Amino acid sequence: MSEPQQPVFSIEKVYVKDVSLEVPRGAQSFLESGQPEFEVNINTQGERVNETLYEVAVKVTVTAKNGDQALFLVEVEQAGIFQIRNVPESEMNPVLGIACPTILFPYVRETVADLVGRAGFPPIHLAPVNFEAMYAAAQQARQQNGESGDGPRIEIAH
Repeated sequence: MSEPQQPVFSIEKVYVKDVSLEVPRGAQSFLESGQPEFEVNINTQGERVNETLYEVAVKVTVTAKNGDQALFLVEVEQAGIFQIRNVPESEMNPVLGIACPTILFPYVRETVADLVGRAGFPPIHLAPVNFEAMYAAAQQARQQNGESGDGPRIEIAH
């Protein structure tokens, strides 16, 4: 008789998949007075790469405005390749939608702060994100809308 195999979860690679920084008004952006308003959007997605590897990405978009004038827009998509084996299919979406983004978020947070600072603005330090709460909210919204699936934009391509 064979014994059940233990679950395996490991980080194989963490990398910046996509990055964009725009300062649409150039020098005018630095002449503005007043406190800018920030809008932050966070999305996650995941997909199967092969039998045991999954790519998960956290995309953060930060827009800074002073009134109706955009000061800057930064988009960072931080990704990771994770080896996941012997995990029941019913538990895969929570692993991909909670555990993996939680690991990736400090990296995307650092990249956003660095880019904003390099653009000449004071660095932005994004507040920690509770991906478990985000996952639960997305799951609840899908259930209310009668959609199937269980997580924030996690799609597993087989």
